[in-house]
Amino acid sequence: MDNIYQPFKVKVSKIEKHSKDVKLFRLEGNFKKNEKGLVFNPGQFVLTSIFGYGEAPFGPASSPYQDKYIDLVIRKTGTLTKQFHQLKEGDQIFIRGPYGNGFDMDFMKNKDVVMITGGCGIPPIASMIEYIIQNRKDFKNIYLIYGAKTPNDLLLKDRLRKWEDQINILLTVDKADKDWKGPIGFVTELVDDIKIDPKNAVAAMCGPGPMTDALEKILRPLGISDRRIFVNMERKMQCGVGKCQHCTCGDDYVCQDGPVFCFDQIDKNWD
Repeated sequence: MDNIYQPFKVKVSKIEKHSKDVKLFRLEGNFKKNEKGLVFNPGQFVLTSIFGYGEAPFGPASSPYQDKYIDLVIRKTGTLTKQFHQLKEGDQIFIRGPYGNGFDMDFMKNKDVVMITGGCGIPPIASMIEYIIQNRKDFKNIYLIYGAKTPNDLLLKDRLRKWEDQINILLTVDKADKDWKGPIGFVTELVDDIKIDPKNAVAAMCGPGPMTDALEKILRPLGISDRRIFVNMERKMQCGVGKCQHCTCGDDYVCQDGPVFCFDQIDKNWD
């Protein structure tokens, strides 16, 4: 019987700087595929640790079909993430998982899909986009709405350019620089630019609670019910398997019942 708590060693094979305080880490290891041929379901998370500094959950940003590596996008905010930013290519760290329930990709098939994110909420949405592109014929109109503080804070810029051939991408920033030609303002202001069939559409979100709450009030009038709005909740998780009660959210555990919920399951339970 496998030990659900047992971490395994991975190698840092690539490090990319994506903004002043965000780096992408490519971790190579022996990743097993599940019955659907995926290493993880988009929206699931892994727990990653550096010995002596702790462990934290991160949603992979790479394709769930890729079994040679996973990509983690990590903002430098505390003791562990600061140590991550000190890593060098070739270093070894530990990982366990994946854990939790991701986005219901089977339910989303043959529908319009609107993905909305802000700041460093892009990783689980990125893995979802990679899944959709791999199965593009199974989905209808696809939109990504992504906002950041400044143009320099937009992450995964190389992938955004690649994805443009397959999906519609709407970007916005809070504060422009001299080269920015796009919209300025909140992601909520871009919703009017999407063209969907509200009776056959779903929304997927990952970002700060206030942003998600505001978007729900816009999406509902469009005809997208709370049951078809999927939210990846960012909440501190520790054991990953619903034992420590560190991530309780009402009657649910974010690590086990989520981290992806239908909006009506977690309404008013923001961090």
